[in-house]
Amino acid sequence: MQRFDRALHQCISLERQRFLDVACATALAAGQLIRDRFHQPHDIHLKGAIDLVTETDLASEALILDRLAKLTPDIPVMAEESSRSLSLRSQPQYWVVDPLDGTTNFAHGVPHIAVSIALLENELPKVGAIYHPLLDELYCASLGGGSWLNEDRVQVTQTPELISALVATGFPYDIEHSLLTVLRHLSRVLPRVRDIRRAGAAALDLAYVACGRLDGFYEINLQPWDTAAGWLLVEEAGGRLSTFDDSPYSPFVPQLLASNNRLHSALVQLLK
Repeated sequence: MQRFDRALHQCISLERQRFLDVACATALAAGQLIRDRFHQPHDIHLKGAIDLVTETDLASEALILDRLAKLTPDIPVMAEESSRSLSLRSQPQYWVVDPLDGTTNFAHGVPHIAVSIALLENELPKVGAIYHPLLDELYCASLGGGSWLNEDRVQVTQTPELISALVATGFPYDIEHSLLTVLRHLSRVLPRVRDIRRAGAAALDLAYVACGRLDGFYEINLQPWDTAAGWLLVEEAGGRLSTFDDSPYSPFVPQLLASNNRLHSALVQLLK
């Protein structure tokens, strides 16, 4: 039995079940490649001043693209390392792929990394899978079918007040241009919550909100591949996503606030 069989059985259609199967199996295969390479020397290149890419990012993406081309040849793929893939936003259906979320962690030997794969239809997620290869944790969700961690269904926390909340955030790669904004948000949120974490993998931050390890997460200037799968995971686990002013969330806007829902309005007041 596959670890995601229960999630597959909760899919509301055979088509959605097939897509979730593809997403999960592909994330596991890419995760195996990453796990095998984790302790090896890395070939590191710079995409920006502090934005890295390694040979493993590229190898993982090549594996994912090859599998998706064979299994769903009619569905295009928006992937982090593929040029011009953001133009696919106008398509009615496409995969959104982060072949290695947490590249800086990976390059420095920090074991907090993930593969993220989601299927979007009309810019809304229908299935999503996030795999942490070093903990062997597979998070997955389908629209209407709940959120899952391996074989267990997960839910967001019921934390009712900010002072009891553990919240995560992240810092954008263009930090020199957004430092004052980041510090302003931090200065407003940090004194009001139990603590803040900054672990360096947005897909896992969202997965951790979904499974109750975090009560909330916020960040600016993320990309669709950072958030598409986690978006669905959080909402199917009973949580909520929005922009900082509580407008509807889209992976193509520069703000993300995710929470257990109960804390959402209070976090909006701090961030808007």
